[in-house]
Amino acid sequence: MLARQQDPIAAVATAAGRGAVGIVRVSGQGLEPLMQTLLGRPLQSRQATYCAFLDHSGQAIDRGLALYFPAPHSFTGEDVLELQAHGGPVVLQLLLARVMEAGNLVASSGRQPQLARLRLAQPGEFAERAFLNGKIDLAQAEAIADLIDASTEAAARSAGRSLSGAFSNEINALRDRLIQLRLLVEATLDFPEEEMDFLRQADAHGQLACLQQTVTNVLQKARQGALLREGISVVIAGQPNAGKSSLLNALAGAELAIVTPIAGTTRDKVQQTIQIEGVPVHVIDTAGLRESSDEVEKVGISHAWNAIEAADVVVFLHDLTRSGNADYVNDDASIARLLAEKLSTRIPVIDIWNKADAVSDPQQRTGLRLSAKTGFGLDALRRQLLTLAGWQSVSEGVFIARQRHVQALRRVSDHLSVASSHLLGFAGALDLLAEELRLAQDALNEITGEFTSDDLLGVIFSKFCIGK
Repeated sequence: MLARQQDPIAAVATAAGRGAVGIVRVSGQGLEPLMQTLLGRPLQSRQATYCAFLDHSGQAIDRGLALYFPAPHSFTGEDVLELQAHGGPVVLQLLLARVMEAGNLVASSGRQPQLARLRLAQPGEFAERAFLNGKIDLAQAEAIADLIDASTEAAARSAGRSLSGAFSNEINALRDRLIQLRLLVEATLDFPEEEMDFLRQADAHGQLACLQQTVTNVLQKARQGALLREGISVVIAGQPNAGKSSLLNALAGAELAIVTPIAGTTRDKVQQTIQIEGVPVHVIDTAGLRESSDEVEKVGISHAWNAIEAADVVVFLHDLTRSGNADYVNDDASIARLLAEKLSTRIPVIDIWNKADAVSDPQQRTGLRLSAKTGFGLDALRRQLLTLAGWQSVSEGVFIARQRHVQALRRVSDHLSVASSHLLGFAGALDLLAEELRLAQDALNEITGEFTSDDLLGVIFSKFCIGK
């Protein structure tokens, strides 16, 4: 470990604000003298003890539960002390300050040479130490943050499966099978004079094909997990008074956006996150798209285009009651051309014909008819949004995942595809086959942290809350 990672650390481990209980957590090596100074008594391992938390004069700052988890049987793999006090912010700051004071007093006294000077933990540093000490792998560490941040029940359950090791187990099983195939290839490279064809005898073609299919299956689950974690961004766009704010309110089931007959009521983005089959859907209502001389409205329209270009799906809302108005139809056509010019092909646009309750429209149109007022057609829109996002019904096997996991698995799939082409015409290409298999294994190792740059670790753990 680096010297920084050997320092004992402390932090408030509960969320900011008032609560019934707040926790101050300490992790390091040789915490017994610190416990004696803070509590005036030793603690039994892994047993909650009700006691006073003492200041420098021996007076009680507060009374609560103290728990001691000796290494290696703790979350971080080091000695861990947790003080559960009343959850007022002043009390917790006083207790944390006393922990820091007592820790540094013990370190400077020389009574405990193992205990370095105590310092405040960085964001995610407790989880980082658990990873570095082999208590969890990187995918499990990320699942801790994902469980805390889960915005739907499905996301929380999937994060729990990842934290328990479901995702890591699939990745490790893939890696083990990949290593076996690499061994066969390396054996053929190292002993070319052997008459036995290791690859044919071990059905290397079959093994590689099976690996590719398994990667495809895991990648599909990872995509579903990434959707559960990150959701999809849906922007409602269209001309003024097409019913964009009404549609947002209908999808959210609440009056979030102001709805009036006056064109240009919405001047800026209004966003609400809803759930569809457990998937977070971030719905954004935008200013009506039109030419305007109003400076405030022009800024809102600019923000609308920025949101449209960053969306996962764009809902282009049309007003059926104005479908016979030539000027309105021409303006809609202009917006459609701009959408085609500005958006990449990966961003789908759904044509939605609103106000179906107000007019009979026998004309065959591309897209969906709905009424934001009555709710007609909303379920069909919800289903189409999930379909375009690539969502499939939640199964118990789905685990939470991140885009970096999806990208790593795609690289694995690409390397295995190239490896397959080398294997099919392997004469003179075994070294290239071996290299592609090695690169595939490296990509798998990045997911669990077996092979991960320090820069990536810094980015991942810096996004955790302090005390975790």
